[in-house]
Amino acid sequence: MGNVESIRRKFLALGPVMDERLMRLWAATEAEALGRGGIATVADATGCDRTRIRNGLREIEELRRSPPSEAPRAQRVRRPGAGRKTHASKDPTLVGDLDSLVEPTTRGDRESSLRWTCKSTRRLAEELKEMGHAVSATKVRELLAEAGYSLQSTRKTLEGKQHPDRNAQFEYLNAQVSKFQRKSQPVISVDTKKKELVGDFKNGGREWQPAGDPTPVRVHDFIDKELGKAIPYGVYDVGRDEAWVNVGVDHDTAEFAVESIKRWWRNMGRRAYPEATELLITADGGGSNAPRTRLWKRELQALANSTGLRLTVCHYPPGTSKWNKIEHRLFCHITQNWRGRPLETVEAIVSLIGNTTTRTGLRVRAALDTNQYEAGIKVPDEVVDALRIKPHKFHGDWNYSIDAY
Repeated sequence: MGNVESIRRKFLALGPVMDERLMRLWAATEAEALGRGGIATVADATGCDRTRIRNGLREIEELRRSPPSEAPRAQRVRRPGAGRKTHASKDPTLVGDLDSLVEPTTRGDRESSLRWTCKSTRRLAEELKEMGHAVSATKVRELLAEAGYSLQSTRKTLEGKQHPDRNAQFEYLNAQVSKFQRKSQPVISVDTKKKELVGDFKNGGREWQPAGDPTPVRVHDFIDKELGKAIPYGVYDVGRDEAWVNVGVDHDTAEFAVESIKRWWRNMGRRAYPEATELLITADGGGSNAPRTRLWKRELQALANSTGLRLTVCHYPPGTSKWNKIEHRLFCHITQNWRGRPLETVEAIVSLIGNTTTRTGLRVRAALDTNQYEAGIKVPDEVVDALRIKPHKFHGDWNYSIDAY
């Protein structure tokens, strides 16, 4: 990765002043210096065609064998705009169609400079051909690289055992989000952030401090029984890039999770969506908002009754919690905002969360929830049977709707 970045920096610096021949010879020289795999590395870093780099290597070899007196003094340089036209210029809709095929199954943050996809280039090329584009798998790979995608090992992106319907659930969830957004209905992503110890404990990261004067913190991270812990439950509005964080101090239960959604609706949601009749909730498959938790569904029924909204819930498949939008649109920025600082009081935690912003315009509101939430509540069968839950045809255990009474 270091070689790629180094070559890319050189290319950005020298590119504007190099002609075609000099560019070819420079790229070939860099590839030769890297040795095995050098051509691929230089091609990825600069976008140069691999054949062009190979031609440069042959030309360098010919120059080495030629006597100095016979070495060519000048080579033809193409006029500006000459050469083979790019696929994008000949087929203006190609890049957009490729992105539409990749986006529903894209892994990682859509706004990140590095994204990756689970579809092979061969499969993408076949789907593009069905859409009327004449493109090969090699060209698809080049277009993906230009768009900021990279090929990643599944061992680095999967959490636990992969469910056979994992990809199909991603596509179904994406379709539900698009459907709700077309109807101008709210879509939220919910989850509990990592619990934080309250007190003068070490917090990861660094911040600017006077030299030689670090903030002292405790040696051991044993919970302070008086200060306790903070439990931030986040509700991220996917369409408006806004969030509500409910900071609890008791237990992370399904009752606490739904109370957090209720507070978001009361303080932010209903003002942003005065005409809303439905709400789509995207959530992980475990924790306080797990699809098998009876209390979660009982509390959602109560929320639907109190708001009059028809609730639709889509859970991410097992082992995919990090793909939840709230993880890379909200929680990572909160962590960055309080890095290197001991979280000495719950009031400080609420304040730091509420002051979290991003260059893209994220707005966050936070509040302290001092309610007590009983753990281990049992919901009897007759209560579950009375719930107005309608499982969807596709994976009704992960996707379901709840109507108000």
